[in-house]
Amino acid sequence: MYTIYVDDCPLRLVEPDADVPAGAFALRYPGKPKFFLTAAGTLEGGGHPEGMWVRCANVEGAWKDFRKHYRWVEAAGGAVVNKGRLLCIYRRGQWDLPKGKLDTGESQAEAAVREVQEETGLDDILLGRPLPTTYHTYYSKKGNRILKPTYWFAMSTQQEDLTPETGEGIEVARWVPFAELGEIRPELWPSLRVIVDAVVATPPRRPAAGGSGG
Repeated sequence: MYTIYVDDCPLRLVEPDADVPAGAFALRYPGKPKFFLTAAGTLEGGGHPEGMWVRCANVEGAWKDFRKHYRWVEAAGGAVVNKGRLLCIYRRGQWDLPKGKLDTGESQAEAAVREVQEETGLDDILLGRPLPTTYHTYYSKKGNRILKPTYWFAMSTQQEDLTPETGEGIEVARWVPFAELGEIRPELWPSLRVIVDAVVATPPRRPAAGGSGG
């Protein structure tokens, strides 16, 4: 299964026998790549927040067909935990997690750590396990279709002070207790909710002296 967010509306590529909710907006992939332009166009503008389910005889093949219409731009980011709190940033009217595009020659993990450092001022970062990859589409300033995969990593820190990178439009960097994440969830980008849920369910832990990270 692949979930691609189109204007915050999830487009899900699923197996033919996938359990789709009753009454869901569900279609069958006919095997023609142009189908996905129509499907994405239907979701653009945010008119279907519940999203669309597309049943595919071959999910990997359908995913390749979807990607044919988009330029691939990779990004990485981190879900940083400190004493039962998650590091969240606020920009463009939404709660977010620190992330950004990969530089040339940079690994996914290296980019994730760098972006967290640059966007929040953290130095003491312990890299943990990979989290689910998210996908979303947008248009470039030139009108090109972009598909951005963001590679996420769990991280931990003992550092308290945060310095939001205002040059990137970040207004606030804040430690949000796990118990309060529900309050900001409506203003959190929908694609990031699975990341938050994953790191809260199994928070990264700093190793004891002489141990190894994870």
